[in-house]
Amino acid sequence: MLYLVGLGLGDAEDITVKGLEAVRRCRRVYLEAYTSLLTVGKEALEEFYGKELILADREMVEQEADSILKEADVCDVAFLVVGDPFGATTHSDLVLRAVKLGIPYKVIHNASIMNAVGCCGLQLYNFGEMVSVVFWTDTWKPESFFDKIEKNRQNGMHTLCLLDIKVKEQSLENLMKGRKIYEPPRYMSVNQAAEQLLCIIQNRRLQGEEPEITENTMCVGLARVGALDQKIASGTLHQMSTVELGGPLHSLIVTGSMHPLELEMLKLFSVDSSSFENNVFQRTT
Repeated sequence: MLYLVGLGLGDAEDITVKGLEAVRRCRRVYLEAYTSLLTVGKEALEEFYGKELILADREMVEQEADSILKEADVCDVAFLVVGDPFGATTHSDLVLRAVKLGIPYKVIHNASIMNAVGCCGLQLYNFGEMVSVVFWTDTWKPESFFDKIEKNRQNGMHTLCLLDIKVKEQSLENLMKGRKIYEPPRYMSVNQAAEQLLCIIQNRRLQGEEPEITENTMCVGLARVGALDQKIASGTLHQMSTVELGGPLHSLIVTGSMHPLELEMLKLFSVDSSSFENNVFQRTT
């Protein structure tokens, strides 16, 4: 059996009872180590689970998946994912490979940012399409995610923006030369995401457009959701470019139309209460 086990969002203790029992039964246990991360390291997980963990980076999962599935038809193998197992499409590929090999599988779900984001007070059924905000480079500055955020806002919907993670990435030079040399890990902050959005707004104005999203659009910054030091900050997009939320992982929400109850909740996390008093940023329903 192949078990895909969600670990939740905080630390080692966030695994479900069902998930922990499955892990302790398995001969091999892999820890997916590139789409997200917990607030504790591999060693803390090993101590709590009572199992040695094999780190599975992107290269292993995408190019050497057969090694993960090896002998899973005759013994139990677990694949651990921060959050929920299906928060990343890569894991669907693992399931399809298992099915083709005749290996049964079981999914043990857990909390992910996609539902835990409700901690800020915005109602989950008011969210539209989720987007990923990627790190820009000097030569690559995509704006497609902005168009999706605008479309959501035009429909009165909030947008959850998942912020880029760069783990075990190679420079272009090392990639071309086939050198297994990796760049230091990078995790996009709410500040960086907000700055990129503000840059796009300026670009659109230079093109004669008036974007649906402006510097005064109400946003929410979240950091380390599910951890003891979780932080939430609400304010304008401009304020999100300077707010201090600490270490990773961060997420950003661009709001749509809000119910008065949602507004009242966001006031609990306001960077500057005058933004709410002046109501400069937001339509309500």
